[in-house]
Amino acid sequence: MGRHHYNGLKTAALFGGLWALLLAIGWIVGRGPQYLPIFAAIGLISTAYGYWNSDKIAIRAMHAIPVSELEQPMMYRIVRELSTAARQPMPRLYVSPTAAPNAFATGRNPQHAAVCCTEGILQLLDERELRGVLGHELMHVYNRDILTSSVAAAVSGIVTSIAQFAFFFGGGGDRRNNPVGGLLLVILAPLAATMVQLAISRTREFDADEDGARLTGDPMALASALRKLEAGTKARPLPQDQRLVDVSHLMIANPFRGEGVTRLFSTHPPMAERIARLTAMAGGPSGSGAQVAPPIW
Repeated sequence: MGRHHYNGLKTAALFGGLWALLLAIGWIVGRGPQYLPIFAAIGLISTAYGYWNSDKIAIRAMHAIPVSELEQPMMYRIVRELSTAARQPMPRLYVSPTAAPNAFATGRNPQHAAVCCTEGILQLLDERELRGVLGHELMHVYNRDILTSSVAAAVSGIVTSIAQFAFFFGGGGDRRNNPVGGLLLVILAPLAATMVQLAISRTREFDADEDGARLTGDPMALASALRKLEAGTKARPLPQDQRLVDVSHLMIANPFRGEGVTRLFSTHPPMAERIARLTAMAGGPSGSGAQVAPPIW
């Protein structure tokens, strides 16, 4: 509980920093507070749009299709059991016709949630491991992480757009007098916003791992799934299509092949650290097969 509480405070602090950055850029661009309400309104509108349409955007990007219980009986059985244990409604289930192993959950609340697995992950994992993954994804919905990620992505995107607009179209005199300052604005502001967004996403992944393991009572199942997914996503990464990049933070594993510096800009924490935390939950370095009591809802 201490770590979970810490992650919640960390997320709130990161959000505060992201909004502060947005308003600071608004102050710089407007040379005072008169335009701050405009930038705040833009942030709220963009956030609301992304939040409300998050399920449609992600499902469309992955070309996912709804599946029936006859088509995916194991997936339905697992999700129904976990939803019942959490006393939450059954989400809609989708399968994406791609060999890249991954899964994601989306939707603005548990009543409008969707869970999607790729064909690759359904072929790669056994039932116990898939249960661990689906528990993780359901906890993203129950923890309202879709709202969290939508806000972070929207505000980060606005910071980038405003910085670029200010450099290329606004404050021509200032730009000529201080070209270095203008260049720093257009480079450093989006970079700072992106790093804060990534930090928020990584924090929520740790929480979903922990809460999902408590929901299933089997942290080592998720740890085993993550080991397979690390190898599987490296062997079959998704293409760097912008639509897929925009929704990659929703997926349980980084779907792109990232090495070296690119790992700094990953929306996911290192697999080794996630697995180590899950192993510790299970009772030690070997995992020892210990079961974790699910939460009381």
